Amino acid sequence: MAGGLYHVTSRGNARGAIHKDDADYATYLRHVAKVVERFDWRCHSFCLMPNHEHLMIETPEPNLAAGMHVLNLAYARFFNWRYRRVGHVFQGPYGAVPILTEGHLLAVVRYVVLNPVEAGLVADPADWRWTSHRATAGLEPPPDFLEVERIRNYFRRESSDGTGEYLSFVTAPLRTLDLAA
Repeated sequence: MAGGLYHVTSRGNARGAIHKDDADYATYLRHVAKVVERFDWRCHSFCLMPNHEHLMIETPEPNLAAGMHVLNLAYARFFNWRYRRVGHVFQGPYGAVPILTEGHLLAVVRYVVLNPVEAGLVADPADWRWTSHRATAGLEPPPDFLEVERIRNYFRRESSDGTGEYLSFVTAPLRTLDLAA
């Protein structure tokens, strides 16, 4: 759908690892950058995990399927080449859930960047290197393909760029959040 905003996921075949080290994670992000540019997408959030990925993608043109095909095929070829293997890397087609409300968008943002914490990989989302969290929080510059302003704008106040409020939102206990907006 043109102008669509999606929570996109891809999972390793049989829930197996699709990122085994920093080189795998970095290569996947290079492929994301190329696809974002080629298909004129807006990437607002991401998190790469050992056996799956999350992307929040906005598609000005109705080309999500074409872009995800290119992305996952390119990465699967790299992964199979690197590890001298054949066969499926991904469990199946990517999943994409349309994000239709502001509350849903904020819930997805939080869910995506808290994935490494929920999986027990880190205690603080800022400690996971392979997520958009640090860039959105203003802790490091965003990669060229990541657009942080849409998320920051939800938290921006007259006296703040929104990064502190974003950090508070992400780390607040779930029961204190009201995402019904």
